[in-house]
Amino acid sequence: MLPDYPRSFPLTIALRPLLHPLFQQLREGISEFTFANLYLFRATHHYSVTILEDSTIAFLGRDDATTFFMLPFSLPASALLDNLFRNHGMLKCASASQARLLGQQGYRIEEDRNNFDYLYRRQDLALLDGRNYHKKRNLVKAFTRSHSFAAKPLRPELQEDALRVLEDWLQGTDDPGDYKAALEAVELMEPLQLCGGIYYVESRPAAFVLGEELAGGDSYVIHFEKAVPGYKGLYQFINQSFAAVLPEAYATINREQDLGDPGLRQAKMSYLPADFIKKFRVYGENSSPL
Repeated sequence: MLPDYPRSFPLTIALRPLLHPLFQQLREGISEFTFANLYLFRATHHYSVTILEDSTIAFLGRDDATTFFMLPFSLPASALLDNLFRNHGMLKCASASQARLLGQQGYRIEEDRNNFDYLYRRQDLALLDGRNYHKKRNLVKAFTRSHSFAAKPLRPELQEDALRVLEDWLQGTDDPGDYKAALEAVELMEPLQLCGGIYYVESRPAAFVLGEELAGGDSYVIHFEKAVPGYKGLYQFINQSFAAVLPEAYATINREQDLGDPGLRQAKMSYLPADFIKKFRVYGENSSPL
């Protein structure tokens, strides 16, 4: 079903029945490694998929002029791995265990701090308890005292309201960022099995959250969180509100990476992450940048 390397296929919805169960088995909790995430950002990173001679599945991509490959499920035989490094600039999104193993084999390893996932205890975000969350609690209280609001599961019949939120959010920002991916996520949330919530303020659709299970069901990853401008404390409110309704089976919430943006890093750090899901870039001796 998958093409033999070096041939590759673009990611399509038709590949989900094959790939999604494999992603569900992963325990590391890397946010990129879900079928929905790779599919929704396939244009951004030029993702395609291939299979190697030893049946290892690899994902290929390109960021600007740098080509890369990713190996979420397993590392291939040494000769096949060396061939990948000869043809691509780097191995991207290597897990901590992969980085240790490849480092022992002489590959050059670099921490990819800008793409570390922020991991929070679900209970911490739901309760905002203690002195360190004092400012967050005050923002939530100020919002709930000043506005009438309602929260609902984001079901297909509310898709149009979520799309309205997204368009209002876009009008209020100078950086469209992940707009196209978020748009497709709302439109395809059923086939991609994304779940979330939608929030109304004074009966107006004002915010939504979309995510999915991660790390074998121990964690929940927030892929998209959008809110309209003009409501102080709204983001803090939906952050707490959504954490509070998540099942207790999710011990942690993964809120993805900061991409090196100073403001985003400060905001994510202000919620006191319990840990990071570290990712690494790996380079071979003959890695090609093209």
